[in-house]
Amino acid sequence: MAERSATATWNGSLSDGDGSMAFGSGAFEGAYSAQSRFEEGEGTNPEELIGAAHAGCFSMALAGDLGRAGYDPDSVETAATVYLEKEDGEWTITRSHLDTTVEIEDVDDDEFQEIAEQAKETCPVSRALGGVEKTLDAELR
Repeated sequence: MAERSATATWNGSLSDGDGSMAFGSGAFEGAYSAQSRFEEGEGTNPEELIGAAHAGCFSMALAGDLGRAGYDPDSVETAATVYLEKEDGEWTITRSHLDTTVEIEDVDDDEFQEIAEQAKETCPVSRALGGVEKTLDAELR
């Protein structure tokens, strides 16, 4: 079983405060604020980190699923957009959209799309996102 950790510190009120988040591995540390989360302020935010996790997880899952189907991708590039919206008056992550481009040879687009959809549904981060809508645009290169 793998265990991963991260930390976050928040100082002050929601509107005037600020904080920092860090990966337990030390690979990332970044500042965040209400402005970076709910507006377009400088810094990171939890949704951006969820997007990075979803893009990374999906890319690895798709490479693995393609490999198990007998195809070896040269590269899998994925961008994730996580949507934070007010739902019933509460801030809610409503959707995570994946845009992926795969450099690979000798795979039929229909089969590729099927494998990509499977990876979208079964990667661990997709499963962790539970009831969040997950959408995908997948392109062969």
